[in-house]
Amino acid sequence: MQNPPSRRKFLKQSTVAAAGAAAIATNVARTAHAAGSDEIKFVVIGCGGRGSGAAANIMNTKGNVKLVAVADAFQNKAEYAVKRLAQTHKDKVAVPQDQIFAGLDAYKKAIDTDCDLVVIATPPGFKPQQFEYAIEKNRHVFMEKPVASDAPGVQRVLASVEESKKKNRMVGIGLQRRHEPRYIETIKRIHDGAIGDVIAQRVYWNGGGIWYRNRDKDMTEMAFQTNNWYHFNWLSGDQICEQHIHNLDVGCWVKGAYPVECNGMGGRAQREGGDATKSQIFDHTFCEYTFADGSKMFSQGRHLAGGWNHVGEFAHGTKGSADPSGKIEGENPWKFSGESPGGHQQEQHDLIEALMRGDIYNEGEYGAKSTFTAILGREACYSGKVIKWDELMKKGANLSPGIDEYTLESDPPVMPGPNGEYPVPVPGKHSPFA
Repeated sequence: MQNPPSRRKFLKQSTVAAAGAAAIATNVARTAHAAGSDEIKFVVIGCGGRGSGAAANIMNTKGNVKLVAVADAFQNKAEYAVKRLAQTHKDKVAVPQDQIFAGLDAYKKAIDTDCDLVVIATPPGFKPQQFEYAIEKNRHVFMEKPVASDAPGVQRVLASVEESKKKNRMVGIGLQRRHEPRYIETIKRIHDGAIGDVIAQRVYWNGGGIWYRNRDKDMTEMAFQTNNWYHFNWLSGDQICEQHIHNLDVGCWVKGAYPVECNGMGGRAQREGGDATKSQIFDHTFCEYTFADGSKMFSQGRHLAGGWNHVGEFAHGTKGSADPSGKIEGENPWKFSGESPGGHQQEQHDLIEALMRGDIYNEGEYGAKSTFTAILGREACYSGKVIKWDELMKKGANLSPGIDEYTLESDPPVMPGPNGEYPVPVPGKHSPFA
């Protein structure tokens, strides 16, 4: 009798076209070393705080993992990430100088190295093509949220998700609340009827502000915007997409559905004058999402210094109410009392341990649809109109035409006007459609 395949063979297995063949391959792989004696080589695309953080989280797991390459738009950021990670995880970092890649096409070079897992933690506008390339090259993927900044990007991600399923590739998404026991247990109870029918929800990401990076004297316009990516809609998708997606995702998870339409309002109360003119994004949004059954989800997101700060979610039902992070009130009161590790670390424990066992899960679809929920809200706030999910998915504007060919020398899709200010959406005048 032949020996079962090694974890290395499992990680490198070629595309399995038929579903039956994929199931057989996965079942066989589960017999391999559960203790993880085979090495999982991974690369990081995007070496900022979240990319470096995800890498550290992966190296904190029990898996036999090794970082073998990195890529970033900027050489100094890529090199610094390797240096910093090597100081804390020396035996799990093996990145030679010739596998530190820079530029907007650097992701291809990193993915083309001998690796099993690709971590994508770049600005959302760049993620669709990077995810597509990783799946094309048959890699497992962990991708931070949000996964796109516009409707065409979401469509591209959804198409790649379908390919990843055909190829039996792991796809983890950085909506880490989905891996936290306190959320998992509470939402299971909600789904089991603890608060009855969910008729309304309130979700919040209200904070004080976000960083801004000054322009270096020799920077091209593309380099400036890429380095200052949060402030440009084609790159970040605005605060509702980049941060508030977490709370919107929880709301959709609680409901077990996605909204069919949204109306909203927003603006720039504090982002006027000075460096604020070098930003496109709103500093406050309010959305009313409507689900197919008529129930509502009310959303607040903002960057306003001196205001009420709150990040969280609440669900209201016919038999009670719930804080999905661990508390139920009403006819069936309950409070989570177990241990609930931090989500950023737990999601990597779950991903690496699943790969070690030979189990494959795919979070790509809800990652894309929760991203689109945020985009739907943004476009409702920008336009001041009621926006339908189906119409925006079909006709939503492309914020970065030709993005696959961009370099740091290219003109970005948004350029400053004669006064140095960037165009800002005006409700009542902005159109979300191509």
